[in-house]
Amino acid sequence: MKNIRLIFLLLASLVSLAAQAQWQWTDKDGRKVFSDRAPPADVLERNILKRPGSTNTTKAEIPAPVAAAAPQSATSAPSLSGVDKELAAKKKKADEAQAAQRKAEQEKIVKARIENCVRAKQAKANFDSGVRISRINEKGEREVLDDAARATELKRIQYIVDADCK
Repeated sequence: MKNIRLIFLLLASLVSLAAQAQWQWTDKDGRKVFSDRAPPADVLERNILKRPGSTNTTKAEIPAPVAAAAPQSATSAPSLSGVDKELAAKKKKADEAQAAQRKAEQEKIVKARIENCVRAKQAKANFDSGVRISRINEKGEREVLDDAARATELKRIQYIVDADCK
């Protein structure tokens, strides 16, 4: 019976040691991350708050008088607002780049619609003029459009004009 208790006590102590083996760091968004694995290589050394097996405390755990007495350099001083200025600048720059890309795509679409409108209006003018219109079929032969094909094509062109020439 004593052996079972001893084994249980030993297992309980091992479990508590495993729980102590945790890493703690702040990620690029300023959130605390807890893991049993080491942080990725892109995490800066100053952002690692706790290592497994170490007894050093995090910045939040340092008593106020000790923290006030300790000199801090400008690069390692935590920002009071909780937002990293570099991260905010990078995010703003990425947002601006994304907005510029969307604007360029919109301009490209508008330019294509204008070009389609001009072509459709020219085709409509050709059909409205009454001149015979011919096409090349799948066999490579020239065929003249009859009245039914002409009316169908005129409807298609009018649809394009209505859609792109607003």
